[in-house]
Amino acid sequence: MAKRGGGFQGMPGNMQNIMKQAQRLQRQMEEAQKELETMEFEATSGGGVVKVTVSGQKQVLKVELQPEVVDPDDIEMLQDLILTATNEALKKVDEYSEQKLGGGMGGALGGSLGGMKLPGMF
Repeated sequence: MAKRGGGFQGMPGNMQNIMKQAQRLQRQMEEAQKELETMEFEATSGGGVVKVTVSGQKQVLKVELQPEVVDPDDIEMLQDLILTATNEALKKVDEYSEQKLGGGMGGALGGSLGGMKLPGMF
């Protein structure tokens, strides 16, 4: 009796197509991830007196304050505004990432493989 080798030999055509689709989706996800890493997201708080810019890698790049928000007698308000804007900017990164990487391509792959995860892919 002959033993079957590894790789795609002996696989039904449908499984080969699924593997090709998985590889294509993985390449698309890698490209989307690289794109995300080069993007910037910004958010404001306090009606625009605080603006925070973060990278797609979730690093704070810039914090901009309008002079009128700086009140030495109310440091807590300024801290809260910075925190709010930073969290909102980071949320935008997550939402964009989920839209591009999570729900779109990952969902298509999960559906075509019946929810099976391939090693080293996700």
